Amino acid sequence: QVQLVESGGGLVQAGDSLRLSCAASGRTFTGYVMGWFRQAPGSEREFVAAINWSNGNTYYEDSVKGRFTISRDRTKNTVYLQMNSLKPEDTAVYSCAARNVVDSGMWYTGVNDYRYWGQGTQVTVSS
Repeated sequence: QVQLVESGGGLVQAGDSLRLSCAASGRTFTGYVMGWFRQAPGSEREFVAAINWSNGNTYYEDSVKGRFTISRDRTKNTVYLQMNSLKPEDTAVYSCAARNVVDSGMWYTGVNDYRYWGQGTQVTVSS
C-alpha cells in the first residue's frame, strides 16, 4: 500500500522560503514520477512540479519556474519542494502524488494522471 505523507507547510510572509517534504512508503519508486500539486480556496487543483524518481529529471509549471525546486532523496524515500520568493498567490494546500511511468517521453501534469495522493499540507503566504 503506497502512502504519501506531506509536511513542512506553514504561515510565511511574501518573499520568504519554505521547504515541503513528502515521505513515500509502500513500494520502491523506481519507474515512478512524483508530482506536487496545489489547490487554492475556490480553485481547482493544479500542477506545480514533477520529478522522475529514477533519473531525477524535473518539470515545472511556468509560474513557479526559477522560484521552486523539486528534488528527491532516494535513500530517505522523500520528495522535496523548495519554494523561494513566495507570493500571496502561492497560498494553497500542497499535495504530493505518484504514478508509474508509462511513456518516458511525456510529463504527467493532470490530476487524473496520478494514482496515489497524500493528504496535503497548508501553505499560507501573507502580503
